[in-house]
Amino acid sequence: MLTVEKIGGTSMTALSDVIKNIILFERSGEQLYNRIFVVSAFSGVTNLLLENKKTGEPGVYHRLANYKDFHKPLNNLIIKLKQINKSYEGLGLNITAADQFIEKRINDARGYLDNLANILASGYVSKEGILQAAREILASIGESHSAFNFTNILQNMGINATLVDLSGFGDHRSLTIDQRITKDLQHIDFESTICIVTGYAKGTEGIMREFDRGYSEVTFSKIAVEVRPHEAIIHKEYHLCTADPQLVGIDHCHPVGNTNYDVADQLADVGMEAIHPKASKPLEINNINLRIKNTFEPEHPGTLITREYICETKRVEVITGTDKVIMIDIYDPSMVGNVGSDLQIMLLFSKYNISYTFKATSANSISIVIWEKDFNKKLISELEGRFEKITVQKMAMVCLMGTNMDQPGLLARSAAAFAENGIDIKSAGFALRKVNLQFLVARGDFDRAIIALNKAMS
Repeated sequence: MLTVEKIGGTSMTALSDVIKNIILFERSGEQLYNRIFVVSAFSGVTNLLLENKKTGEPGVYHRLANYKDFHKPLNNLIIKLKQINKSYEGLGLNITAADQFIEKRINDARGYLDNLANILASGYVSKEGILQAAREILASIGESHSAFNFTNILQNMGINATLVDLSGFGDHRSLTIDQRITKDLQHIDFESTICIVTGYAKGTEGIMREFDRGYSEVTFSKIAVEVRPHEAIIHKEYHLCTADPQLVGIDHCHPVGNTNYDVADQLADVGMEAIHPKASKPLEINNINLRIKNTFEPEHPGTLITREYICETKRVEVITGTDKVIMIDIYDPSMVGNVGSDLQIMLLFSKYNISYTFKATSANSISIVIWEKDFNKKLISELEGRFEKITVQKMAMVCLMGTNMDQPGLLARSAAAFAENGIDIKSAGFALRKVNLQFLVARGDFDRAIIALNKAMS
């Protein structure tokens, strides 16, 4: 009954709860084993190494990228990570060993980064490739730190734990990520040890290049495909709920319980990731079930995501959305009856590597919704050069999702809920399968729209 389990950064920071609620909960002796844990960096550490994921505040990486001194930030990072080490002394962490490990790792990275900075300053090579290598090196530090500490604590508790550091420091062989995973796991007897594996995995393709900050879930997925576990599990600091409890109130929502990978993809498309979409697809293809659990409620089974699940009764499973999107409306009276207008627009979006989450059309206009972070003035300029009128407006998107919610009156109930609360629907749409009904509303109406829909569907 082997499982592959992923522990997120916020949960990792609460290591005492992780040990109590995940490692030891209702387990003893041999029951402790047959589990592989893929761990994220402690909360906030990757932000210090790269940049703050939410605010964009620069980390060590941006010092190097802008030809500034990065040695002082690295020294400060050592101090910060040693402070984190100190906070786990009460759990049994060997502080001397942990401090020595992270100091050596950062100093080894410093040597690599100095070489990259010198090459970058020469002007003879592509800046993009050098900077991507720097991101890879820096990103790996966070997971190596947390994995070492976690393993050391478990070993000092008398639990047989094995550290699997996929960061590849000191290993100069040209291995793909999959090859490294195979090599580092192939001789481990899972029945007699707990494996603690770094969420970062070094490979010739570059895991940061391919997946950026979603890389730890991709490592988790690749390991699951490699070992074919009974179940894959992600431990988060919250349940995957029918609606955001902070918006609708904890008494007006509940864990989803069961859903399928199609709905998981829909969730990821609006930023509510149960799992990174590029991590979920291999699990789905290989028919590996995924469970989302709350670290702080170990007795709750959480939500099981499978390939084939269809709800027995017609109902909405999740109400969610985002207030961080922009609608671009492209109007031109020559569109009507003119084949290829949509193609011209999509080619421009492809040119600027921009994906959309929603599209609606009429005879003379096409409205496209993108993430606000992807907004590009050059794209707008090119659109304005080809079409008569381009309108850009900040929006919010609210969605109804479910595996079996195709029922008469659902759209009417939604529209009535909005009308009763004075919320204007700017646009709406759904595909034939009706697993995701999408509504565009004014950004300021987002919270009220979620609350209204949740009440209407209860």
